[in-house]
Amino acid sequence: MRSSTKRLTITAGILTGMFLAALEATAVATAMPTVIASLGGLEIYSWVFSSYLLASTVTVPAWGKLSDVYGRRPLYLLAIAIFLLGSVLSGQASDMTSLIVFRTVQGLGAGGLLPLAMTIIAELYTPTERARVQGYFSGVWGLASIVGPLLGGFITERLDWRWVFYINVPFGLVAGLVIGIWLVEDASARRHRRVDVFGILAFTASVTCFMLLLVEGAPPGGFASPRSLGLIAACIVLMAVFVGAERRTRDPLLPVDLFRNRMFSTSALTGLLAGMALFGTISFIPLFVQGVIGGSATQAGSVLTPLLLGWVLFSTVGARLLLRFSFRRVMFSGMCLMVLGFLFLDTIGPGTPISTLLIYMGLIGAGMGMVMISSLIAVQSGVPRELLGIATSTAQFFRSVGGAIGVAIMGAVMAQGMASRFAELTAGKDAGSLRSLVDNPNALLDPLTRQSMAPELVATFQTVLAGALHSTFMVATIASVLGLLASRLMPAVTLGPDEKK
Repeated sequence: MRSSTKRLTITAGILTGMFLAALEATAVATAMPTVIASLGGLEIYSWVFSSYLLASTVTVPAWGKLSDVYGRRPLYLLAIAIFLLGSVLSGQASDMTSLIVFRTVQGLGAGGLLPLAMTIIAELYTPTERARVQGYFSGVWGLASIVGPLLGGFITERLDWRWVFYINVPFGLVAGLVIGIWLVEDASARRHRRVDVFGILAFTASVTCFMLLLVEGAPPGGFASPRSLGLIAACIVLMAVFVGAERRTRDPLLPVDLFRNRMFSTSALTGLLAGMALFGTISFIPLFVQGVIGGSATQAGSVLTPLLLGWVLFSTVGARLLLRFSFRRVMFSGMCLMVLGFLFLDTIGPGTPISTLLIYMGLIGAGMGMVMISSLIAVQSGVPRELLGIATSTAQFFRSVGGAIGVAIMGAVMAQGMASRFAELTAGKDAGSLRSLVDNPNALLDPLTRQSMAPELVATFQTVLAGALHSTFMVATIASVLGLLASRLMPAVTLGPDEKK
């Protein structure tokens, strides 16, 4: 097989694996109401998603480092195998607890799929070729984001919710078969390297404590509760142990020199802040559409479509712009679009047409597409080849953690905002008529319930929720402005001439 054909075959395998990971993220969410009806366990519903997020996030740097030591091919195949094992087991789950455990297994494999795919592509193509190829990956991710909910709904209604997990198997087998047969690596550059087992364990334990704190949110006693304080203390102590150990080991999990690299550190910081703004907003915009504007569940979900399409389209545009302009200029331009979108988002209210909201979301998605593609290629172009795996995966890790931080902060801000506004309302003379609203605000998210309630009560709920969500969007705006400032730290470097592989 010719070299060019071989590269295309491997790329097709990687695209299939990425489609698998992206499909999982959207199809499962569509099927979850039916899963709850079948298995029960509504009180631990959120952990079906949180366990997957936790496992996939904390293991990302470990996958990258291990691939630097043992090679991309065996680690990518292992990640696919673990992911498919978790998928099959999830389809066999007999109760919600077992489903959560099996989703954790899935997440362990998912933590390696995307960063290892990006690393393999970085080794297959020269920097200039990489900028062109990344557009295909964005297209696959966008296609899966659109097809996923439709496929999940079709499978759930026509077959059985368990097939939402089984559908992963053929895609995973194809991706694994292609990579297993066609990807051949030179192991000579890795034979003197070793695994920093202690560093991996300490880092994973520290980040796990941090992520548990975020995904669980503030408990009834607040973050000053014994459980929260224990997690915070464990996170700090374990991270201190990790940093101390990394300074002494010969081949650390996260080399300190990596953070002295301005292209890497700026990309990681900008990705974290952009992730905070974007993924936090994604979690609350559907709530605004359904609770404040009064849209249907379908409209609440469809409002994210322009964001995803904008992300896909402008990832391709950003990749092309990198062939002519510096990383700093493309990243800064993307952050400007994001800031503009969030500033517009701060102006929305109960009377905002959904069509206007679609434009704002498209603008934010366009900016995110340019930021992510420029930061990814900047990281891969700015580090030595032997650090390519850990650098790529760590940049992905910071973006994921940023999203988790954004959701946690915005959730706390929204809860506090609603509590304070309800407290002000119930302090008035007509508090009795608002008691049902204060005791069960979730009920007004149901369109049928809203129709049966007094119009003034619904209007009060919309005003309270709009005010609370406005505060969350302000948090996103602040994060995007900080990301805009961080992007200016990126060196004014352009893609160099193609390197021989």
